Amino acid sequence: MSDYSNITAALVRETRTREKALPLMNDNCRSRFLLQAQRTDKVCLFFHGFTATPEQFFPIAEAFFQAGYNVVVPLLPGHGLAGNWDSDNPPPLPEEQHIYQRFGLYWLEQVQALGKQVVIGGLSGGSTLAAWLALECPESIHRALLFAPYLSNSNLLVDFIVKIMPIYFQWRTEEGAISYGYDGFVMPALRVFMDMGQDLLERAKNSIAAAPCFVISSERDRAVDDNENQDLYESLVKLQPKCWYYSFDKVFDIPHNMMTKAEGNDYQDLVFAVAKAYVGSDVTWQEVEEITYQMLFQGKTFDAVVQERNFTQRVCPDLQTLISLLDKPAIVAARQSKSS
Repeated sequence: MSDYSNITAALVRETRTREKALPLMNDNCRSRFLLQAQRTDKVCLFFHGFTATPEQFFPIAEAFFQAGYNVVVPLLPGHGLAGNWDSDNPPPLPEEQHIYQRFGLYWLEQVQALGKQVVIGGLSGGSTLAAWLALECPESIHRALLFAPYLSNSNLLVDFIVKIMPIYFQWRTEEGAISYGYDGFVMPALRVFMDMGQDLLERAKNSIAAAPCFVISSERDRAVDDNENQDLYESLVKLQPKCWYYSFDKVFDIPHNMMTKAEGNDYQDLVFAVAKAYVGSDVTWQEVEEITYQMLFQGKTFDAVVQERNFTQRVCPDLQTLISLLDKPAIVAARQSKSS
């Protein structure tokens, strides 16, 4: 208990000292630490999105903290700095992969003292970094939550612009929503994550191991190419059978920035529930579909199926929320097709 207290106090103090020396935009840009009184079974390490700040992950961090986890959301390199940023004076975002990768490795090492098992996650560029860690350090990671990983854009023209043109881009925030962090950036800063994402797709095809990953996307997401997210999942699940993939139906209108209501996602709690379902369960996606099939085709309750298959210790209540969202006819059709 004393060691844990000393470790957490030192980590917070050292982080605060580093960030105090930075001209941050406001206190919400500082790294977030939601820490229990003692070391927990699981600790979450979350990376916020490109140009955003740790404030973006506070709602889900609080949800996992309330569930008994330790949670750390560090400020990404070059992010959250105060300044009169514009096309003539763009924010000082890194333009090399290794800067983010060293940052990820540093924080992965730090949080291991805070929990027996490490859960990592991120949104968009932060998700790309989390995916890289899942392949780089699979033995150190219990689960990875990949929210809308940025591997490439949904538009080929935008891909070309990101790859080739060093222009300044300013975010367009939808009416009624807010945007955390910088208003804009130069394309080479975003190209870092596209290059990292393309490297990941190739690496996942040839790796021999990966941490279990849950790729979470949305049909409403117009920012990333979900076909490549599915390709990433298909490669990862061959390495690690406990990988999952789920895309929210367009009826929910969940945008790329899916972590908060403030950014335009009225269903943030659904995102949190499916994330907790993955972290709290220890089953393959095939087993999830089997539970769903038994409930739908045989009229059994979730609890009954779980007990019959001896899954009581391997699933958590939040899994029911995810099952309620699944495409039931598709699951039944796939099951019947295999049987015929």
